[in-house]
Amino acid sequence: MNKLDFAKQLQCRTKKLAMEIIKLGRLLPVSTESKVIHYQLIKAGTSIAANYRAVCRSRSHKEFISKLGIVIEETDEVLYWLELIKELHLLKMKKIEPVYKEAKELLAIFIKSRITAKSNKS
Repeated sequence: MNKLDFAKQLQCRTKKLAMEIIKLGRLLPVSTESKVIHYQLIKAGTSIAANYRAVCRSRSHKEFISKLGIVIEETDEVLYWLELIKELHLLKMKKIEPVYKEAKELLAIFIKSRITAKSNKS
């Protein structure tokens, strides 16, 4: 698979993750604390896809690495909010697990991509 196809595949995966996070957020109970978690989860989850698109339009190697760092931060934040939902028992594990797994896989890909990009710079 070439770089362009790989990037397009990741764009699709991040967009799908964003949609799954939105659907998951709809399942949260209505309470003061879950409203905050819902807002933060949706904000970070949709930001992954939007910022990954920006990564793909980077104008320089330095900008690519920088924007990828933002994607990594947002993906890690999604994992945090999902862990909170799990530990507070706001949703059943079977609802959280597929989204959590995909976010972890994407995070590993983004981290590896940043490592590769940094080593290619040298």
